[in-house]
Amino acid sequence: MISTHSLSGSGSASTHTRIAFIQSGWHSELVNACRDGFCAELSSTPLGSIEVHLMEVPGAYEIPLHAKTCADSGIYDAVVAAGLVVDGGIYRHEFVATAVLNGLMQVQLETGVPVLSVVLTPQQFHEHTTHHEFFAQHLALKGQEAAQTCAGIVLQAAELATFLAGRSGV
Repeated sequence: MISTHSLSGSGSASTHTRIAFIQSGWHSELVNACRDGFCAELSSTPLGSIEVHLMEVPGAYEIPLHAKTCADSGIYDAVVAAGLVVDGGIYRHEFVATAVLNGLMQVQLETGVPVLSVVLTPQQFHEHTTHHEFFAQHLALKGQEAAQTCAGIVLQAAELATFLAGRSGV
């Protein structure tokens, strides 16, 4: 399911930014804190009108393909990925985390659309209240940081495009 959040940043109302926010469904109660922190923080950024399309995929491994589809569409100024890849004690979670991060890097290099990652791999994670509280707060903070970074990269990309367009005839 895709939902849309329309926000207003503190910048010029004449600018309109579209962001795809893709999150994994695993540990959604924690990853939702990242999403909420991201959306709340965007309103304090220098962007103007902001449209965030929120999407959820089953797990972190599915995020890069969704990110590629969004980036290829040409309608997004940035793509943000959020997830939590934990050590379940059976499989090597580092392989999944590496595949996801490499996939996201490949998407941004192939498409030219900035892709930010808040796909985290904690060194230790256990299903108890203390860890849940810690990671909920930590992911909320990472969501806020991603919003500031996203705003910065979107503004820098627009500035670079304007600069390069002015230099094309030189």
